[in-house]
Amino acid sequence: MSDPASARTTAPARAQKIVLDIVVPCFNEEAVIAQTHQRLREMARGINGARVTIIYVDDGSRDATMTRLRAIAAGDPDARVVALSRNFGHQYALTAGLDATRGDAVVVIDADLQDPPEVIPRMVERWRDGADVVYGVRSSRQGESAFKRGTAHLFYRLLQRLGDASIPADVGDFRLLDRRVVETLHDMPERDRFLRGLVVWAGFRHEGVAYERHARAAGETRFPFRRMFSFALDGIFSFSTVPLRLASYLGFTASVLALTGIMYALYIKLFTVGVVPGWAAQWIGTLFLGGVQLLSLGVIGEYVGRIYGEVKRRPLYVVGERIGFDRDA
Repeated sequence: MSDPASARTTAPARAQKIVLDIVVPCFNEEAVIAQTHQRLREMARGINGARVTIIYVDDGSRDATMTRLRAIAAGDPDARVVALSRNFGHQYALTAGLDATRGDAVVVIDADLQDPPEVIPRMVERWRDGADVVYGVRSSRQGESAFKRGTAHLFYRLLQRLGDASIPADVGDFRLLDRRVVETLHDMPERDRFLRGLVVWAGFRHEGVAYERHARAAGETRFPFRRMFSFALDGIFSFSTVPLRLASYLGFTASVLALTGIMYALYIKLFTVGVVPGWAAQWIGTLFLGGVQLLSLGVIGEYVGRIYGEVKRRPLYVVGERIGFDRDA
């Protein structure tokens, strides 16, 4: 399955002996992290010629996740831990993990086991065949409500219509990235991060691998509706200027209607006698114009807020501790 919007680049021949890094962002995953590590290790043994390093990124967990990760790093020489100083958010944790990698290829996968690690060998084979990005396509989504599936379906279709990058539908952050793609992402330090869009924008050769998404192995979702909505806004405002154009169209429409109303009022004033225009038309016009103005200001405010965040140039994340990386030396 190929992405038609991807750039057609010629990938270099890939060696059979490779270093594969797996980035696993974690936030309050104490109930599942041991099982996740076990399945990742079992999967890694099935990839011929690959030295697999697993990099866990603790995104300021408030439970015993960090304790579990310390134990994992102590017992596995190929496990690494990046502990952020506080909770920065999923996309920033992914960024911190990608920045810590050195492998020929990098796989990004969440810790909740909804995306099965057993798909990774298929991704590696596609990469060895020449793909630079191999993303997982969700053929089914178990354990998710009809509301979440419906809103996700609507979001991806809306983003495809509005966005500047053709982001494939039914695709999350579960994917394999070539080293060249990872380095390209490192050169894009924008704050309102929507990595799925950034990867597509970077170009290179993309291919998809279909799989069945499972229910969480344990614990509760860390992505409630409020965060999903905020994430959707980041995707839309980071890769589309259509909302700004929409505000302009609304302003133009309001101006035309207002001009029509003025002409009607002049006609009543000049050519009719004893007719007092009712308050309803004035009230409706006031509400309409006020609503258009507030909506337009809100859209502009979203973009201005993002500009404000960018110009401060604060780091995307702060690392509190790094465990196991001294072994690489």
